[in-house]
Amino acid sequence: MIVLGISAFYHDSAAALIRDGEIVAAAQEERFSRDKHDSSFPANAVSYCLDAGGVRLDEVDYVGFYDKPLLTFNRLLETYLSYAPAGLPSFVKSIPVWVKEKVMQKPLLLKGLRGLERGEIADDRIMFNFHHHSHAASAFYPSPFEEAAVLVMDGVGEWATTSMGVGRGSDLKLEKEIRFPHSLGMLYSAFTYYLGFKVNDGEYKVMGLAPYGEPLYVDMIRDNLIDIKPDGSYRLNMDYFNYCTGLTMTNDRFSDLFGAPPRNPAQPLSQRDMDLARSIQVVTEDVVLALCRGLHSETKQKNLCMAGGVALNCVANGRILREGPFENLWVQPASGDAGGAIGAALSVTHSKGAAKRRIPGDGRDAMAGAYLGPEYESSTIRQSLEAQDAVYEELADAALFKTVADALAGEKVVGWFQGRMEFGPRALGNRSIIGDPRSARMQRMLNLKIKYRESFRPFAPAVLKEDAGDWFDLDQDSPYMLLVADVHERRRKALSTSDQDLKGLDKLLAVRSEIPAVTHVDQSARVQTVDEITNPRFHRLISAFRDRTGCGVLVNTSFNVRDEPIVCSPIDAYRCFMATEMDVLVLGNVILFKDRQ
Repeated sequence: MIVLGISAFYHDSAAALIRDGEIVAAAQEERFSRDKHDSSFPANAVSYCLDAGGVRLDEVDYVGFYDKPLLTFNRLLETYLSYAPAGLPSFVKSIPVWVKEKVMQKPLLLKGLRGLERGEIADDRIMFNFHHHSHAASAFYPSPFEEAAVLVMDGVGEWATTSMGVGRGSDLKLEKEIRFPHSLGMLYSAFTYYLGFKVNDGEYKVMGLAPYGEPLYVDMIRDNLIDIKPDGSYRLNMDYFNYCTGLTMTNDRFSDLFGAPPRNPAQPLSQRDMDLARSIQVVTEDVVLALCRGLHSETKQKNLCMAGGVALNCVANGRILREGPFENLWVQPASGDAGGAIGAALSVTHSKGAAKRRIPGDGRDAMAGAYLGPEYESSTIRQSLEAQDAVYEELADAALFKTVADALAGEKVVGWFQGRMEFGPRALGNRSIIGDPRSARMQRMLNLKIKYRESFRPFAPAVLKEDAGDWFDLDQDSPYMLLVADVHERRRKALSTSDQDLKGLDKLLAVRSEIPAVTHVDQSARVQTVDEITNPRFHRLISAFRDRTGCGVLVNTSFNVRDEPIVCSPIDAYRCFMATEMDVLVLGNVILFKDRQ
């Protein structure tokens, strides 16, 4: 059976193709359109998936959509009626769009699919899946577990904001849920908005900012905003929020509680902002841990699978692994709405009994390292560069890896473009910008001169799987950069008295370990373990760097600049290379040096 999965019309549109239960291809529309968080019908992503599978729409058995739009419309109407007349401005703005476009999505999907001119598909072949079941399916079915508890946490699906259940073999059931407007994702996004960052984009910034602050507002949040029960269930005090009916996340009462209006994004970050970020991060971690304990108590499962936007909070994930009751944790690397395309397709596949679930074994999952996007032949790479009059040379592997390792050891910043593009928000060694983690200036240089983003944002280490325990307090694989672990104590450096006294963003100035470029101010790191089987070329590069320097770790950040999607094609990579202060670009075996352009 061939199933095409689609996520669209809200944010992060994507497509995935499943053949007999195996994930053939998956990609986000933004990578092709170059419109970050593109929410339109994913025409380019669908076309790519069909091409990758070598099929036309006529050969697709079903199309699975990741959401039930009529139920979402029902939630909007009920919410507006409950708060009337307070929500009139928001109602007037959103409902016409729903009535015109979003309610009747089957015709919209059919129009988009048929417009590709890649064959026909009957309207009775389009299946609509519950939003949280799509997330849950994306978490459980590709996981390495025969059985597992499943936890989904995000802003909101149709009604559900937190869902819990169990997967066994090909069977997946969600048995409990917390409903809108009570939402841990919305709570975190409310603070994202209040701190002057963009909702559905800036949550990473709040998480990265948190270690610079102190948890001074934890009690205030618990006493006023959220009531947390022992089993992790919770309710929000909606008197402080505006997202049900308004055009903002928080209201004046929220601002009065914390003593100021929302931060203007143009204003510099204050210590108070950092303390607020730390406080909401702590509360979020506490709720997630309580939910995990409650779920474990009910299910008695030893394995946990997670998805939904909150599952991308890798600091909370690290605590689940260290402190939680589950023995094993697996998080869907595309935990946001894009991953719903995979979940919807897998859900249809297994609900139709079309494929027996196959687990790869040896602890491996079925996501193929998340390398599910397009790849480009060397001839295409050369043609793209020649059209730009680029100066390049092509090297054999031995010379290439030595040359790049030498450049990295010389503090050069390298754009690394290889094989199939990653699916999900993280670059994992195929569309990456890489650097020397031993460099004390690398973190600030990457942020300010390459990524053009806030100086406080941390960078992740990519470490050889076999060396991970030598550098980090981590006793399981972390191939998707979704777990935070402390830098190993023997790799840390003692701070001087003056460094210990640093406050706020000045903490960036202290060198805290042998790999300062990837060591956050709380001595933690968001680790990616690199496996020789899953990504042999990236593994070989890190090994070459280790042979050159003794350090089996590289800085790994996504190949893009601020407010742009990760690069997809060779021309995307070349343009990003030329528009930044990157020193070297490697596309397959082709290498370019900036000073020769």
